[in-house]
Amino acid sequence: MKRPYVLRRESRRQVIYDLLLFVLLSVLVIAMGPDPVYRDAAAFLKVTMPRLGLAALAVYVGRRYPLAALVLLLPMGPWRFTEGFATVDLSWLLPRRDVKILPLLPSSMVVVWYAYLTGRRLARVRPALVAFCVISLVGVAVVLSQGGDLALWVSMTTGLAGTYLVPYLLGLLRRRLLDQRRQTTLAGEAQARLRERARIARDMHDSLGHDLALIAVRAAGLELAPGLAPAQVKAAGELRVAAADATERLRQIIGLLRDDAEAAPLSPVGEDVSELVRRAADSGMSITLHLSEDEPGGPPTGSSASPPTGPSAPPSMGPSMGPPAVSSAGSASALARAVVQEGLTNAAKHAPGAAVEVTVSPHRVRVRNGPPRSRPVARSGGLGLVGLRERVRLSGGTLTAGPSGDGFELTITLPHEREEDPHRS
Repeated sequence: MKRPYVLRRESRRQVIYDLLLFVLLSVLVIAMGPDPVYRDAAAFLKVTMPRLGLAALAVYVGRRYPLAALVLLLPMGPWRFTEGFATVDLSWLLPRRDVKILPLLPSSMVVVWYAYLTGRRLARVRPALVAFCVISLVGVAVVLSQGGDLALWVSMTTGLAGTYLVPYLLGLLRRRLLDQRRQTTLAGEAQARLRERARIARDMHDSLGHDLALIAVRAAGLELAPGLAPAQVKAAGELRVAAADATERLRQIIGLLRDDAEAAPLSPVGEDVSELVRRAADSGMSITLHLSEDEPGGPPTGSSASPPTGPSAPPSMGPSMGPPAVSSAGSASALARAVVQEGLTNAAKHAPGAAVEVTVSPHRVRVRNGPPRSRPVARSGGLGLVGLRERVRLSGGTLTAGPSGDGFELTITLPHEREEDPHRS
């Protein structure tokens, strides 16, 4: 017949531990007497042997049910009031001297251990409360059987508190602390998952939104291309509207994944500003790009990118076109790319056909577009600028966005390397 699963030991280490605990408890029980050699062997068999049986049963069930082990060890509780942790004189309060405080027996350390395990492992408080009431009744019965003296009541009360109540409360506190730590860990993992979802949401909004905006630009260019049949022009218009609708649906989906309390991600996407502008110009946008390694007030040394003059004409990107010289740090280059991408996306969605001017310098990035040449079909979501503003703030810079003349301008300014960030002072 197999042992119940709940009482099985999971490893050989647990078996050895319980055997050692039983040996220790047996020695302590034998030390409690009576002495089988020099006094009364019959009394030893009558008193000690049943205690050893209870000790064996307590060790057997104690790992899974420590409260049951505590009840089984009740005959070995602190009921011998002639020995205690301390002896005090209570004549100032009671007409008693030599009162034993916290009675201690050889088996008390094992009883204390199981009381601690009860608080540590028992999730419900009611069974422990019932058991402690039973133990208290046993203590009251022992005191009354010995005459009910006031000194005995003091000894019994301190014995119950020190042997049962305090260890149980310590175990309960330990369990609560571990549960709190576990809940904190789970909450941290949940926050990490939310942050990852927010990062994916922002990447989807930035990348897919930008690509959909370029599709709409290409469709708008096809609408105005000469030599197309009315059906083809209509199809191009429907494609442009469908791209705008897809952008709006993407914004709504991103809103479900987005965590507004989370900071924007700071990881670079892997495409520099010049490649981004070239791809946008290939889609039909009219873009002028200025790249400079000088201060913002210096003359630009970059070049311009214009839309194709024919269906297959490549964009005009001067030989000096290169990666932006915003900073030697990868995060600054990624930030410049994010600003340019957001500016181009907004221009493509809200100002179709407008000329766009992009200026990139070590401490300033500006994207400005002129008035739209056709009616925009996209609605403003506002998620891109919110995340970009937080990203710029974390980098120590400032972002301004708003109407500029008959167009719109997006500008960020970053502090110099040795300049103190006013937002962090």
